[in-house]
Amino acid sequence: MTVNTNHKEIKIVEKATDLFMRCGFKSVTMDDVARGLSISKKTLYKFFDNKLNLILRCVAFTMAEEKAFVLEQSDKSKDAIEEMLGIAGHVNQTLKKIHPSAIYDLQKYYPEAWQILEQYTHEFIFQHIKENLEKGMKTGIYRNDIHPDIIAKLFIGKSQLILNNDLFPFAEYKTSDLHEAHVIYHIHGVASAKGLKVLEKHVGNDE
Repeated sequence: MTVNTNHKEIKIVEKATDLFMRCGFKSVTMDDVARGLSISKKTLYKFFDNKLNLILRCVAFTMAEEKAFVLEQSDKSKDAIEEMLGIAGHVNQTLKKIHPSAIYDLQKYYPEAWQILEQYTHEFIFQHIKENLEKGMKTGIYRNDIHPDIIAKLFIGKSQLILNNDLFPFAEYKTSDLHEAHVIYHIHGVASAKGLKVLEKHVGNDE
């Protein structure tokens, strides 16, 4: 019985996440989620007391999936640059599916959910970028005169800048394009001469 309940809850979270990402967190209602799952709203409320609880679960679920992908990519990549490009490609594909208002909605209307994303970014992503820098320095594809802690924090700060609607209006810039430019800019900034050749090789293989 427990397994069945968990399965139903996961199906709800997966469908709700898809709706929130495609349409925005503010505009999607509990009625929309129930309708999308072909269940009654009463059934939906058996699992989630309100929309906020559902959003919190969806964001936590998504961050857990993203973390698993990053760790898997880190393990299978041949070098630090391939690791960065692989993760960036995944993030870009995800960003292309997200409604421009989704991130704004979290920031403005659901700060508790936004805090989950912020914690993931400032703790896990920061640590991952720092470790990636250290890995690249050890293999000689990143410069040996950089400070991983500082550069990792700069990376996080620039990542947040691309979500600034005043600086990059949603109507004028695609978040996926901004993220891709940000990552390439980052790699060029830390790569050694050897690393730039590795970057050229990886980018050439993608083409």
